[in-house]
Amino acid sequence: MPNIDIDAVKAQIDAEIEKINSAPALEDFRIKYLGRKGIVAQLTASIPNLIPHERQAFGQKVNTLKNRIASLVEEKQKTLVEPERQAGAGGVDMGMPGIAQDLGRLHPLTQVIDEICAIFMRMGFSIVEGPEIETEHNNFTGLNIPLEHPSRDVFDTFYLKLASERVSQLTGSTGKLANRQTGKLLLRSHTSPVQIRVMQSRKPPLAVVVPGRVYRPDAVDASHSFMFHQIEGFMVDKNIAFSDLKGVLTILAKAVFGKEIKMRFRPHFFPFTEPSAEVDISCIICKGKGCSVCGRKGWLEILGSGMIHPNVFKNVGYGPKKYTGFAFGMGVERIAMLKYGINDIRLFFENDMRFLKQF
Repeated sequence: MPNIDIDAVKAQIDAEIEKINSAPALEDFRIKYLGRKGIVAQLTASIPNLIPHERQAFGQKVNTLKNRIASLVEEKQKTLVEPERQAGAGGVDMGMPGIAQDLGRLHPLTQVIDEICAIFMRMGFSIVEGPEIETEHNNFTGLNIPLEHPSRDVFDTFYLKLASERVSQLTGSTGKLANRQTGKLLLRSHTSPVQIRVMQSRKPPLAVVVPGRVYRPDAVDASHSFMFHQIEGFMVDKNIAFSDLKGVLTILAKAVFGKEIKMRFRPHFFPFTEPSAEVDISCIICKGKGCSVCGRKGWLEILGSGMIHPNVFKNVGYGPKKYTGFAFGMGVERIAMLKYGINDIRLFFENDMRFLKQF
């Protein structure tokens, strides 16, 4: 080992250090020369084997070589670490484009509900919500829906089997008394039960909008779901007329679908309103000319409405000769599908980010 040309080692070190471009390579270089079994350690260990007058000079050369290697490693380390310091912990280059985080956004149904509720709030309506578990009285009887009506059948309504204690919690009375007064419990099939609840607890004048989920045992397909959303609205006071209903719904339709649309009211039948009407707007796709969306008719149905039936007023303790009012109800999914040109209701509930990111 003493026969090694230290000057040649210096030249070899200079050539190797220039080629190093990573921290692992620099560490390998340091171990090779300065490690416990490295070249410098071997040179130092060989000093006792030299003749006495050569030891001092050789030791000085080895020490100089050791210091030079340590200095080169330190300088090289600075050039390799500085970019990492600028980039931050973990060697991430902060100058590179980052990984963008997706921003959360409201579901399209929530956006439509908020938009419709905001329109009615500007007209002076208040927003009220009600329970999704309802009594048979509020869901049917109070709304003038007779016992023989098909909507009361088990094929059209989700009836519930609950213990007497739970029935008492939901109705505020004992189980037997609750069953006699309110009938069975069920998942509400529309938001109209809140109309009964509000009128039983408040006196006119009333102007209320009720958004919420409703449930019906429908087979799921492109236009049906067992759970969907509705918005119920009603106004009660003295001298409320059908013209008031038309005015309110016209403002709504033009605010949601655009001022250029046309509207029409078609006679219909609902047990809780008389007279009743379904409301259509001119097709927003073909502008009333006829297309596949509107079935070549040029019109799209958007909601049902009518004047509140006198029997409903009697059921809540209002005098039907003193008060009049109107009510309407719409499916939120139906409005959203028309507004955004969506042809499958299932898309709203599949949580596909590719679909949801569009809104």
